[in-house]
Amino acid sequence: MTRVAHVLDSWAEELGLTEEERVRWRAAGYLHDALRDATPSSLRSLVPGGFADVPDALLHGPAAAERLRTEGVADEELLAAVAFHTIGDASFGRLGRALYSADFLEPGRTFLVEQRAELRVRAPAELYEVTFEVARARIASLVDRKMELHPWTVAFWNTLVAERHE
Repeated sequence: MTRVAHVLDSWAEELGLTEEERVRWRAAGYLHDALRDATPSSLRSLVPGGFADVPDALLHGPAAAERLRTEGVADEELLAAVAFHTIGDASFGRLGRALYSADFLEPGRTFLVEQRAELRVRAPAELYEVTFEVARARIASLVDRKMELHPWTVAFWNTLVAERHE
């Protein structure tokens, strides 16, 4: 979480965002995996019914967002970023796309090290393109492992493709 928060803060700084925005971006980084180590049964009891079909391994995002909401957080863009950071969401704004990408690109991951480092450097100036590449890599990995794509992932991908052709 600390590495993701650091990546997001460095991107926000490079983008020239206000200190208030940088705080939001860091918060997303710190909070996105806050419940990652909780048991699936405890997480499932936290999430609204719309998340009933989310696989156990992906429940921590929606559960963390719901916990934040019950604690009084009303920042819908931040909540969506936290909830959907693993699967993407067609409604993502800049913060959601940044968290989705930073979670994949953070420097602690041991695969595709050089490619991910290059994408991290490009991200602030080319967030759309980097998010597209991250989504492509994540989806390709799922397809290679013959895993289902979540409908929200498909909708996110379709949104990215449509924007590419605008």
